[in-house]
Amino acid sequence: MQVPLTQKQQRLFDYLKTKMGGTRPAPSLRQAAADLGVSHTAVAEMIRVLEHKGWLQRGGRYSRTIRLVEEDGTGQDTDTTGKSIPIVGRVAAGLPLYAQQEWAGTIVVDGTVYRGNNLFALRVMGDSMQDAGILHDDLAICRPRQFAENGEIVVALIDGDEATVKRFFYRGDHIELRPENQKYSPMRYGLGQVLIQGRVIGIQRGPEQMARL
Repeated sequence: MQVPLTQKQQRLFDYLKTKMGGTRPAPSLRQAAADLGVSHTAVAEMIRVLEHKGWLQRGGRYSRTIRLVEEDGTGQDTDTTGKSIPIVGRVAAGLPLYAQQEWAGTIVVDGTVYRGNNLFALRVMGDSMQDAGILHDDLAICRPRQFAENGEIVVALIDGDEATVKRFFYRGDHIELRPENQKYSPMRYGLGQVLIQGRVIGIQRGPEQMARL
């Protein structure tokens, strides 16, 4: 998901979009500062923020090679090779995940594999889902959703506070959240205790490792 920009950040993004039309390289910080009438330091900081918010990607910390990321409004990202999505630091009760502002960084995933808007990542804690190939400290790539089908692996908010990744089952008068590890027993909750926040659609384990569910 792309976090909304302030007026000044949007101005820089539009400037870069104009300057980088076609195959032209990004302007230097000095040139951008002169064209926009701001300091060299201000441009550098705004570029860092644009990257953090998912609006551009850099080849490296000090690289001038950058790529702008846009959404075309059709439900698919214009950039289909690289997509920056937020890592959720905490799930907020009663709010859509894409509306909260407490991120713990971002991660770039393959846009040809993970399509659509508002995807998010959640850090997995513990080994309760290891038999499903989801290990401690993995990043679960999720599509926001407020419902689930039986057997799906979901992010669920328990009692408006604790977020967990488990397999979902509706049992008529209660919800069962089932771990994928024989050391742990299924958990049973009342219908009003569980709020589905998204479906897990893949796992990011390292810079070169990705597994789809």
